[in-house]
Amino acid sequence: MLRQFFDYYRPWKRLFWLDFGCAVLSGLLELAFPVAVTAFIDHLLPRGDWHLTVLAAVGLLAIYVVNAGLMAVVTYWGHMLGINIETEMRARAFDHLTRLSWRWYDRTRTGKLVARVTRDLEEIGEVAHHGPEDLFIAVMTFAGAFLLMLWIEPRLAVLTGLIVPSTVFVIGRYGRRMTETWRGIFGSLGAFNVRLEEALGGIRLVQAFANEGHERQLFARDNGRYREAKLQAYKVMAASQALNYMGMRFVQVVVMVAGAGLVLSGGMTAGGFVGFLLLVGVFFRPLEKIAAVMEVYPKGIAGFQRYLDLLRTEPGIADAPAARPAPGLRGAVRFSGVGFAYDADRPVLSGIDLAVAPGETVAFVGASGAGKSTLLALVPRFYEPTEGRISIDGLDLAAMTLESLRSQIGLVSQDVFLFGGTLRENIAYGRLGATEDEIRAAAAKAQIADLIERLPEGLDTIVGERGVMLSGGQKQRVAIARAFLKNPPILILDEATSALDSQTEREIQGALEALSVGRTTLVIAHRLGTIRKADRIVVMDAGRIVEIGGHDALIAQGGAYARLAA
Repeated sequence: MLRQFFDYYRPWKRLFWLDFGCAVLSGLLELAFPVAVTAFIDHLLPRGDWHLTVLAAVGLLAIYVVNAGLMAVVTYWGHMLGINIETEMRARAFDHLTRLSWRWYDRTRTGKLVARVTRDLEEIGEVAHHGPEDLFIAVMTFAGAFLLMLWIEPRLAVLTGLIVPSTVFVIGRYGRRMTETWRGIFGSLGAFNVRLEEALGGIRLVQAFANEGHERQLFARDNGRYREAKLQAYKVMAASQALNYMGMRFVQVVVMVAGAGLVLSGGMTAGGFVGFLLLVGVFFRPLEKIAAVMEVYPKGIAGFQRYLDLLRTEPGIADAPAARPAPGLRGAVRFSGVGFAYDADRPVLSGIDLAVAPGETVAFVGASGAGKSTLLALVPRFYEPTEGRISIDGLDLAAMTLESLRSQIGLVSQDVFLFGGTLRENIAYGRLGATEDEIRAAAAKAQIADLIERLPEGLDTIVGERGVMLSGGQKQRVAIARAFLKNPPILILDEATSALDSQTEREIQGALEALSVGRTTLVIAHRLGTIRKADRIVVMDAGRIVEIGGHDALIAQGGAYARLAA
């Protein structure tokens, strides 16, 4: 895991060595003050040379000015290093998330994903900056201070060093516990984000049912769990810091008493005594730094483990090694013995055999749960068939790259998703880079041009989160405009008008019929009046095709379709 972590430093080697080098030099300069104090007391003061004393003070001040510059470099450029690594990880995480399949998202809660891409990676960025640098400086300062202490008074140095093993034991023990605790905290944060997202995202439903009190109770429960998890972490942290503090102060008291005895017996100079006491502080400061790292390190490692868990999630659907970009498709879709199941014991489709000619409009009807939406979701490979195969123009879907396949399939569904930007941005999402004229032409075909003209901001009108500023019919027209702009050879209409009133549905039906001209169109509908003009109607029941034919012929048969139409 650490090797994987350090791989992220490779693109930023120069920045790392700048930060690392300045931090090391700054740590070395920190050792100058105790040595300078010893020289002041033992050499400069007895000589009574005020001029030399001032020069020495100016020299020491110059060292501090240099050290201040080094610390500024470490603070800014070091954090830049951490942010760069954090940004790279976040980009990789988002890229990976965009390639995961619908099946994976069906089982994952968005709030937990948001926590992984935000809070987890912020903690990793802090470790990336402070981790290697602080640990190395701590060891270097620790060794440097101990050598200087040996130079000043070996007996006191050995006495001071006796406390180190117990301190290292405390840091190691509590560090492991902190890592485990912070992993639990990040899990609680994910649940916390899920509750917050669902309550605020569904605030209209919450208020419509007057369930604000219920949501407050659920939020209070998750909020309380998050609080308890953090308190447990801080309890471990408090014990670790208290033990470290007591260990350091105990040594300082022992050194002070033993050193005073040496000074009184003539075995140590006053300057050496004061300098040694200062070096004890420098000697234990790395242990405090390591303890501080141990506060950040468990958070970062816990976040990095969760980050690796996410990257290890294999995309359920990906390009096959031999996949090639699809040519321009005509739209001949064939289902051959297709079956599908979300779980092994829960089949949804079975034995689907159907051939759709280029430019043909085929409607799929049946009761809820018959498998209509699932069947058509297999065409853009949002899911993979568990048996059989699907081909377009004789090419197996797996033989085409996902991007080239999906770029030639348009989708208009019942649940229209609009981004919180402008009308222009939402329509242009159908074909990024479309010109102003192309966007307006698509809007006109979708019968939304009049609305755009009436709006003060026109195409630059902000639609709000999920298009909350637009009516259901207006949002559906935006989705249709996207499809016109994309101009795909294959179009899927998944209950595109089922949530609309009859008047709005009739108005939009004309736009949908215009959109279907000249392309293979697969339509799912509950209202049978909207599919009378379909070339063929496929009736599904319990995951199987039970009837195929035109509207009039199926009515005349008096079978499943006739019962749906009754």
